[in-house]
Amino acid sequence: MRKPFAERAPEAISGRNRNSGPMAQFALPITEVLVVADCWQSEPDAEAVIQRAVATAAEIVNADTGEAEIAVMLTDDAGIRTLNNNWRGVDKPTNVLSFPALPQTGLSGPDDAPRMLGDIAIAYETTRKEADDDQKPFDHHLSHLAVHGFLHLIGYDHEKDDDAEAMETLEQEILAQLGIPDPYADRDPDARRERMD
Repeated sequence: MRKPFAERAPEAISGRNRNSGPMAQFALPITEVLVVADCWQSEPDAEAVIQRAVATAAEIVNADTGEAEIAVMLTDDAGIRTLNNNWRGVDKPTNVLSFPALPQTGLSGPDDAPRMLGDIAIAYETTRKEADDDQKPFDHHLSHLAVHGFLHLIGYDHEKDDDAEAMETLEQEILAQLGIPDPYADRDPDARRERMD
């Protein structure tokens, strides 16, 4: 069994929290990356990219994510198309889907299972095509999708323009911390926002 990210990279445990001073101490969510499609074999650093993106996002947002679990499934277009159709009624592949866990009810004790934040699914072919079409490094786009999915798990949404703007601003801040350029910089300001799912 693999150790949680926090145990594998303890130096990432302390970091900046949006509402606290520098060097705040907090626990990162435990992120398990599951590769379920062979096409991801061409991206051997995908797990590390996702771990880093989620850890950075958790450091920046002010949300109770410590020691909660996230599962990230790296799938293909066929797999995500099935999920998209089953859960959203949209019969086509997409880049990323997020499935926030239901809130826990009742009191939890030390013997309870870890708290789940939810699941994220990312499709290889769509992610690769978008990165290539936009002439972005694959790992930058993958980081963006992981951050986007994580923000959905903690309650961010982009159904309304104001919510979308707030979410995009936070994505830009997190990605800048990762050294990734603004993914929205080239967007036509008069064009309607293109939503990620």
